Order: sequence, then structure tokens, then C-alpha cells
Amino acid sequence: MPNFEEKQKVVDDIKKKLQSSTGVVLADYRGLTVSQDTSLRVELRQAGIEYRVLKNTMVRRAANEIGLEELSPFLEGPTAVAFSTDSIAPAKILSEFSKKNKILTIKAAVVEGKVIGPEKVKDLANLPSRAVLLFLVLAGMQTPLQGMVNVLQGSIRKLGYALEEVRKLKEAQA
Repeated sequence: MPNFEEKQKVVDDIKKKLQSSTGVVLADYRGLTVSQDTSLRVELRQAGIEYRVLKNTMVRRAANEIGLEELSPFLEGPTAVAFSTDSIAPAKILSEFSKKNKILTIKAAVVEGKVIGPEKVKDLANLPSRAVLLFLVLAGMQTPLQGMVNVLQGSIRKLGYALEEVRKLKEAQA
């Protein structure tokens, strides 16, 4: 049986992970087969997400120590926790997996220090990836600039046409 110091080390480790991760998802894994759990772990590992089964009391203690008391109601029954530096990736992967395997249920998430419920986690999972969002922002910024370039080019083009006409008039007079 682990002593108090060992338990405190586990709590400190969980606390560090909660503080350093921008995306944390809690899920109920009860009923998953070994092969399903293994495929989920492989998928999460490939995305750079740490996935662990943790005791609720340890997670609750760590969450309370860093001011995430809102997480306590979600810490009932078996709990697996996915830690990531990406806010959306763990929600996206676990939501996709829960669609395929109805056994896995998402309990809650901590996104950039805020606790959200399972409905909001599904909304978060439906967001486009970071790369797509950046592309959309850049495209939105680029469109007005292209319009301004076209307007400025029109004035310069008209000036060129006017100068060409003046040159032709000068040649005709000479």
C-alpha cells in the first residue's frame, strides 16, 4: 500500500500536468475491450497526447489544489485522463473514438484552465483544426488587401493609358 509521500508525488505529478496542459479530457472507459483500449492509446500517443487511468481522489485533490473545484462532480466512476498541449486534439480524438465505440463516454474537459461539460466537449471536437483556423484567418485578412491592390493597380493602369495617349498626340503633332 503506497504511503502518504508516494501519493503526494502522484498528486503533484497530476497537478503539474493539469497546469501545463491546455487541453485535458476526462472519460469513462468502463467496458472497453483490451484491443479497443490499445487502439485508443496508440491513436492518442501518435497525436502526442498522454492518456492515463487515474484515481478520482488523486485527481480531485490535485484539481482542488490548483483551483479547479468545478471538476469534482465529474470525478465519479472509472476515469481516464488525456493530457495535451493542444486544446482541441484530445477532445477530437476521444469524441471520434466514442462515436465508433459507444462504450467510451466523455465526462468533462479542462480547456485553458476552464472546466467544460460533455456537451461543450463535443462542440469543441467539431471545431476545425488549428491549421484550418489559421488558414481561414489569413484568407480573411488577405482578401481586402487583394482588393486594395487591384484598386491601386487600376489607377496606375489608367495613368499609363493616359500617358500613352499623350505620347501618340505628341507624335502626331510633330
